Amino acid sequence: MSGTPKAIDRLPPATLAAIEKLGADLAVARLRRKESLASWAKRIGVSISTLQRLESGDPTISIGIVASALWLMSRDGAIAELAAPANDRGALELEVREAEELGRARARASQEARIRTAAKKPRRAANALR
Repeated sequence: MSGTPKAIDRLPPATLAAIEKLGADLAVARLRRKESLASWAKRIGVSISTLQRLESGDPTISIGIVASALWLMSRDGAIAELAAPANDRGALELEVREAEELGRARARASQEARIRTAAKKPRRAANALR
């Protein structure tokens, strides 16, 4: 049995690919800055082997280490937008479905009210003739 958390084992392939791309992009950023593994690791506060795992896209690296690496690139501000409610397409789609259902329910209720009102009018007219 692996010591890997179940959540990591269940990551969708696209998510794993995105994490690997992030790691590769971090490696490119380090290399473009002409930083060695040792100096970059020291600045982040991790071992060289942890930095290598980060750059290889290891999904078990903590978010704090990822955030520190992004901070070295002045990209840590992007973290705040990752799960921002305005960017949550799933919640937006749910709200749209709920609004559509509410609209249909209100349209049905309005139609039923018109039918009930129309059904009462002939009786009122008949009662007025008596």
